[in-house]
Amino acid sequence: MPSTSEHAAVSLSEAAERLRRPEPSRPCLLAEPAGLEEINLDYAATTPPLAAAAEAVTAFLPWYGSIHRGGGKRSKVASEAYESARRAVGRFVSCPVGSSVVFVRNTTEAANLLAAALPDDSAILCSPFEHHANLLPWRSRAVTYLPFTRSAGELLDRTEESLTSAARRGKSIRLLAITGASNVTGEVPPIATLARLAHENGARIFVDAAQLAPHRRIHLGELDVDFLAFSGHKLYAPFGAGVLVVRDDALADGIPLLKGGGAIRYVTLEGVAWTDVPQRYEAGTPNVVGAVALAAACDALRAYGMDRIAARERHIAERLWAGLETIAGVRMLRLWPNVPDRVGVAAFTVAGYQPHDLAEILVSDWGIAVRSGAFCAHPLVANLLGLGDDVTRSLLERITTGETLDVPGAVRVSIGLQTSEADIDTLLEALRSLPPARSL
Repeated sequence: MPSTSEHAAVSLSEAAERLRRPEPSRPCLLAEPAGLEEINLDYAATTPPLAAAAEAVTAFLPWYGSIHRGGGKRSKVASEAYESARRAVGRFVSCPVGSSVVFVRNTTEAANLLAAALPDDSAILCSPFEHHANLLPWRSRAVTYLPFTRSAGELLDRTEESLTSAARRGKSIRLLAITGASNVTGEVPPIATLARLAHENGARIFVDAAQLAPHRRIHLGELDVDFLAFSGHKLYAPFGAGVLVVRDDALADGIPLLKGGGAIRYVTLEGVAWTDVPQRYEAGTPNVVGAVALAAACDALRAYGMDRIAARERHIAERLWAGLETIAGVRMLRLWPNVPDRVGVAAFTVAGYQPHDLAEILVSDWGIAVRSGAFCAHPLVANLLGLGDDVTRSLLERITTGETLDVPGAVRVSIGLQTSEADIDTLLEALRSLPPARSL
């Protein structure tokens, strides 16, 4: 970056360009802190930051300022950095012309933003195997849940039946909401076919890509998806930024979730004229630093090649899944026995061990960090564990009335950029070395 004395000689375009770091041949994570010495198998929750994201933030911080309406050079460079970040995210998911990238905090906010912007009479069709972020927002509208299915083909059949049945009753579905990859099982639904079914029946489709974007190439034009969301903290970019990508003019007339400065053209005491998308949905001072970090991560991953990342992770994941199948007492949780694609996630139980206790053993005895619980997907985990409706209703009633209960769950292992075959082998060795199962 130029020194203070050099500022006047640097054009705004040059200053903005200097905020971009050379794209690495392979995306690398920041060096781990001294003394950590831990195998990270919890990428699905939060990823460690890419060095490129940290470097981009460090380069940008001296230029940090208000955007879009400031008259000074710092404001103009910050504005260009923010809009450049928007373009970088668009390139990462191959946005069609006319699409908009709306910056939000995370996928949860993106889904809530979309739910708030839809007309009040919107009917929603939602899969039952969603993260809570893609279950709860739609309850402010008329929502129908698809049944749990045993194959991707059955999911397509049930989706088509629900869409056509609603149309026959004169209650057409406005939006199909579905995950791009399950955060519990890793299974990837046939998104392009689901999008076609939605569009043939007059509906749009929203995809929660929080678990898909870090592991697979996304091309919005090929998928024909209308709304797509993902989070920076799952894409190796800290600082709390995420996106909702909106195709065409789908939310041109929606009411913003957040209402305030930056989202309006003019306000009186009686009314408001909202501005256009994306600013319409970005009220308040935006998280410019988070956007810069997310853009740097998108650029680094895109430069290396998401298909290359996917191929490597598939190899590691196959080693994980195959190894788990050989260990006595391990039960993997899966919706579909045969699925064309899965990202590198495995949720499982071990006979005789509570999930939380097992996770503690893995980290304390072996230095392996995993996740335990129900992974913000309680209906899905309950179904995979075979809990009936009577059990889940009882749990809800007891917890609602103040009882402190452990929600039934599992252990989840999830892989990412730095996961090695040796990491998987260490996990499998740890599970094989567990003492004989004890009574729960």
